[in-house]
Amino acid sequence: MIEVIEPEKFRTVAWKNGKGETIEMAINSGGTLDDFSWRLSMASVVEDGIFSNFSGYTRNLILVAGDGINLQHNDSKIDKLTNLLDYATFDGGDKTVGNLHTNEITDFNVIARTSDYRTIVDCQKKAENITLEKSDLCFIYSLYKAAELSFSDIAENKTLPAGHLMKISDLKSQSTHVSGESIIIVYLNRCR
Repeated sequence: MIEVIEPEKFRTVAWKNGKGETIEMAINSGGTLDDFSWRLSMASVVEDGIFSNFSGYTRNLILVAGDGINLQHNDSKIDKLTNLLDYATFDGGDKTVGNLHTNEITDFNVIARTSDYRTIVDCQKKAENITLEKSDLCFIYSLYKAAELSFSDIAENKTLPAGHLMKISDLKSQSTHVSGESIIIVYLNRCR
C-alpha cells in the first residue's frame, strides 16, 4: 500500500526536553511522544545543547539544511555532520550533546524502538532508477524536487512532490525504483 503524506498533515509537537519543536511527519498508529514504535520528524536546532532522552530507541539524524552539527555521545564519540544528507546513527539513551558549526540547522529524524524495528537509512544526492529494498515499511522524502517512482508491476509511474513523505507498506518485491535528487529513503523492518 502506498500513501503520500502531505505537509498539511504534518503536526508540530514539543521536544521531550521542552527546548524546541519538532514537525512530526509520521508516527505508528496509536503512537505518542512517550510511547511509539517509530516516528519520522524534522526539527530546527538553533543552539547548542543536550538532546532529548529516548532510551530504548535507535536514532538516525540526517542533516537537511545548515552548515552542520557535531553530535557528542556520552562525552566521547563524536559524529560530525557537515554536508547535506550526512547522517548519524546512535543510541537514543546516550547523553548526546549537539554543537552547531555556525548557525542553525534542520535535521530529519528517524527514531525507532530498538526491540521492535531495525532501521536502514539511504541518502541519495542523485538517484537514478535506484531499486528499493524489500521492507515492512519504506519511507521516501525528497528535499527540493519531485521524485519519480516506477513499478514493474504497474504501468503508471508515481510522482512524489518535494516536501511530501511517501509511505510504502509491505514492500515485497524489488520491482520498485526511484529517481531524483537529494532523496532520503528509510527502511523499517520488524525484529522477528
